[in-house]
Formats: sequence, C-alpha cells, structure tokens
Amino acid sequence: MSYMKGLKCRECGKEYPKEALHVCELCFGPLEVSYEYDKIKEVLSRSVIEKRSPNMWRYKELLPLEGDPSVGAQVGFTPLVRAKNLGEALGVKEIYIKNDAVNFPTLSFKDRVVSVAISRARELGFHIVACASTGNLANSVAANAAACGMETYVFIPYDLEKTKIMGTLVYGASVVGIKGTYDEVNRLCSEVAGKYGWAFVNINIRPYYAEGSKTFGYEIAEQLGWKLPRHIVVPMAGGSLITKIWKAFNEFIKLGLVENNNTKVYGAQATGCAPIVNAVKEGSELIRPVRPNTIAKSLAIGNPADGYYSAKVMRESGGWGESVTDEEIIDSMKLLAETEGIFAETAGGVTLGVTRKLIEQGRINRDESIVVSITGNGLKTQEALEGKLNKVTVINARLSEFDDIVKANGKEYALKG
Repeated sequence: MSYMKGLKCRECGKEYPKEALHVCELCFGPLEVSYEYDKIKEVLSRSVIEKRSPNMWRYKELLPLEGDPSVGAQVGFTPLVRAKNLGEALGVKEIYIKNDAVNFPTLSFKDRVVSVAISRARELGFHIVACASTGNLANSVAANAAACGMETYVFIPYDLEKTKIMGTLVYGASVVGIKGTYDEVNRLCSEVAGKYGWAFVNINIRPYYAEGSKTFGYEIAEQLGWKLPRHIVVPMAGGSLITKIWKAFNEFIKLGLVENNNTKVYGAQATGCAPIVNAVKEGSELIRPVRPNTIAKSLAIGNPADGYYSAKVMRESGGWGESVTDEEIIDSMKLLAETEGIFAETAGGVTLGVTRKLIEQGRINRDESIVVSITGNGLKTQEALEGKLNKVTVINARLSEFDDIVKANGKEYALKG
C-alpha cells in the first residue's frame, strides 16, 4: 500500500498530482513528495522495520512508490562504523562513519536515489531514463537501468575522472560528454527533457528521486540504536542530500520512532566550489554561483539547485558550513584509509576534512556523538592521489635485499629460531 499523497510546492504549498512534475506553475518553487503520516504511524514501528530485509526498502512506507521497487532491491543498509582509531587521531569520544562507499551496485549513495527514481519512472510509463551527472549518478543510472532493461542517456562534463566515465560506459549507456561545467550540462538536459519527454531522474523525476536520500538518515538512526546523533557532517553538491537527511530525522521524530536529540547538521564543500558554505558564512539567503575548480569533481556544482534549502537546514539545526582545500581533501582521504581501512572518494575527503576543522574550531563538541557521511568509493577517484602516496619498493627476489628494506625502515623484528 502506498502512503504517498502527491506533490507539494516547498514555497507556496500548492498541491499537485503524483506525476512527472518538479516545478510549481504558480511560484516556480520546487515540488516535494507529501505523505499521509497519520496512517503511516498506525502501521510502522521499530519492530516492524527490524523484521524486514536489510535494505533501504525496510522504510517503504516513507518512499514514493505505489508498488514494489522494480530495480535496486538490494540497495542500502550500508555499515555504520564506530571509528575508534579515527576518534583517537582526532581526539574525540564517539565518531561514526556511515559508509555508502560500499553501497550496491555502484559504490555510492546515488544507488539509493536512482533505485527510487527509476522504479517511479517505470510506474509512470517511461521507457527511456536519463540524467545530468558529475560521475556517481551516471554510474548508478547506467547500472540500474541496465538491470531493468531501460534505454539510457547520460550527460556529463567531458573531463570527469576516467574511472567514472568507464564505470558508466561498461553498462552500455549512451554517454554524452559536454564541453562545460555541470551547470551547463544540466541546462542542456532541461532542454532535452522538455523536447523528448524522457525520464530525467534529477529533473522531471527529481521529487521522487530525492526522497531516496532519506534512507541514509533512517539507517543512521536505526543503527545507532534508534537514536539520532548530536552532530552529522554531510557533503554538498546540489545540496539535496543534507535536506533529505534532515527530513528523515524529523519524520522519525514525528512518527515516534526516535526522540529529538537536537541534532546539528553541518555542510561540507571544497574551497574550489563552495557556494552554499559561502552563503552560510555570510549570513546570506542568496546562493551566488561559482565556477568550480577542485579535485572533488563529484561536488563540483557551482549553482546548486537545493542550495537555499541546504543552507536553511544548517541554520535551523544550529549547524554550520565549512570548506577544505584540495590538499586537505587528500590528507583526509589518507587519514581515513590509514586509521579505519576505508577508501573514500574525494567527496569523503571533503567531509572528513571539514569534520576535522569543525572539531578544531570548537563547533563540534569532542565528547558528543558525530557521524561523518561517506558517499562514494575511492576506487572512483584514484587519479587525485597520483604522486601523493609512498612509492612501491622494487627489489630482486633475494632475502638480503628485503633485509636492507627492514634496516632502512629502522625497525627490529623477532627472528625465527
């Protein structure tokens, strides 16, 4: 049974039917899915959720489908890791990594939103699915569309990381590289969507697509033992994820599944593309577009669609926005890998780098629970680390040459016998 009421403008409140719409015809505000929360509260409880399969669909009453998902049945319920080694390195008591770097099937949180978007697009009768992407979304749309037999067009900035381009082409998608920024790609896609009438997951299907991100927040609350963290740090590109995590927390509070813990939400961006952070620091409601210049290409959206709303979440929750340089991104990627064995993409370096800054600034209390959101796998952005890691030591297959390495490292080991 579906508990989706319809679509509603986030600005003026005008209601719309459950169709492929994303902009209000009166005020041009973005549309969002609304639900029958009173009815959901009657059927959804902790025990009901806990008995279900470990995937994102265990929260199906709060997702915008009218039937069962037609793709992505195994997506979600990724690990929430108590990061003790990282905590010691940062001097904090309780820090967790929500690790969507191992999400199924393409190793990023985008599999959550895409499985919802494509399932909904099929319910609405679409046969061709498309997207504008900075990389991870391209991978996920191509993979999930292939799994359910849909034709796919993916539009990307032509100079994305080679691994992400290959990780899209392998699924047989039609990939179009655009000579320009993501914002220019997105403008073209809006025109294509208008002319051809395809299901663009992050344009005309966006209200449904964005709801998939809520499951990231639901899982954190459940995995913490039905508690909300005091602090959560979230990477921002278009700004949707941070707003949906906030929505998820508030939905769980409304349904009586968790208590309000006054969670503070913090947004993380790269210094080379930080329009939302800039607005938060300036105390402005105006998001001034920037031209991206950062190794964190998955976050390189200079004119974020949900920038205003993500800044609003940070203000409402008592959080903050911060940015880090490319050098700080790399350093934080290495720190996470060396302390917890988690290889995050550059966006993860942004999130952890910002977390470190916020702790040092005293904005995050060292004695309170902290969740760091890791949204993509480092195998996708290996180029960023070229020349930044130790080199392989090459020797002949002789024990004496290995002995020289041990001596050069200045370490002593107990020898057999």
